[in-house]
Amino acid sequence: MIIKSKAYARAALIGNPSDGYFGKTISFTFDNFSALVTLYESPELEILPTRRDGSVFSSIDDLALDVQLFGYYGGIRLLKAAVKTFYDYTRTNGIVLDKRNFTIRYESCIPNLVGLAGSSAIITACYRALMTFYGVTIPKPELANIIRDTEQNELGISAGLQDRVIQVYEGLVYMDFDKTLIERQGYGRYELLDPAKLPPIYIAYRTDLSEISDVFHNNIKARFLAGDKTIVDAMKFWAGITDEALQCLENDNAKKLGALMDANFDKRASIYKLSEGNIRMVQAARACGASAKFTGSGGAIIGVYKDEKMFEKLSLELDRISVRVIKPNITTPNN
Repeated sequence: MIIKSKAYARAALIGNPSDGYFGKTISFTFDNFSALVTLYESPELEILPTRRDGSVFSSIDDLALDVQLFGYYGGIRLLKAAVKTFYDYTRTNGIVLDKRNFTIRYESCIPNLVGLAGSSAIITACYRALMTFYGVTIPKPELANIIRDTEQNELGISAGLQDRVIQVYEGLVYMDFDKTLIERQGYGRYELLDPAKLPPIYIAYRTDLSEISDVFHNNIKARFLAGDKTIVDAMKFWAGITDEALQCLENDNAKKLGALMDANFDKRASIYKLSEGNIRMVQAARACGASAKFTGSGGAIIGVYKDEKMFEKLSLELDRISVRVIKPNITTPNN
C-alpha cells in the first residue's frame, strides 16, 4: 500500500504574531501550495532525499544559493524529527508499533522563506502518513502541540501554535491561546469558521530570495517575558483586533476588516525591525487600494481587495518588484 498525505500552506488573516504570546489569531489553509509525503512498506526504514537535500551542484554559485534557500540540512531533518517524535509519542502513551519498516519521501511546492509555513507542512504531512501506516489516532489539539514541539525541541525552530493548529484542522479557524486555558487543558480554543464569509482576499509573495522568518523575531520574546509594556500591549492589541475581525466576518464588513489588517501590520512595523523589501511590498499593495499585512513572519502579504480591476492592478504593480499575486483557494476542514 502506498500512502500519500498532504498538508497545505497557511496564511494568517489577522492577529499574528500574538499566537506565541497567548494571543488570538484567525488563519486559513489554501491548496495553491502544499507539501506531499509518500510512504510505503519496505525491508528497511529509508528516508529518500529530494532536490533540497541534494549534494551535487552545477557550480559554487549554485551551492551557495541552495544553502541560502534550504540551509545545510534540507528537508530530511524534518522527516527524521517527525518520525522520532512520533516514536516517542507512541512509547509514552503505551502504543505498540508493529515491526514493519517503510520508505518515506516528501515533495513541496510551498515557496521557501516567505512565511507560508512550509516546514510545518512537511512535518504535518509526515505525521498523517505515519498515523495511517501504523493505525494510530492522535487528537487534533494534541497533534498540533506535538508538531510544534517537534520543531522547537528537536529542530530549534522558533514556532508558535498557529501554523500547526491551522494545518492540522485546515479551513478557516479562529484561535484563542488564552494562557489560563492552555495551562488548564494543554491547548487553546479553536473554532472553525465559514470561509464563504471572507471578502475577496489576495496573497502576494516575493519571488526573490526572502529573509528567513526567524530574522524578524528580534528580541521580542525576551522583552515579552521581561514584561516590557510596549511588547505586552502590542500582543493585547493583536488579540483585540482578532475579535474585531471576527465580528467583521459575521457582519460582512470588508472595509473594516481591511483597516484592521492594515493596523495589524502597522503595529508590527512599530516594534519589529523589518526589511526594506518587505516594507516596499506592503506599500505597493496599499498604493493599489488594497489592505496589506504579513501572512506570517515576512516575505508574503495578505489583504482585502475590492474587485477584479484592483486585483489586476495589484498583480501588475507587484510584479514590477518581483512579487507574485494569487487568489487563495481555501481548503475545507480536515475531518
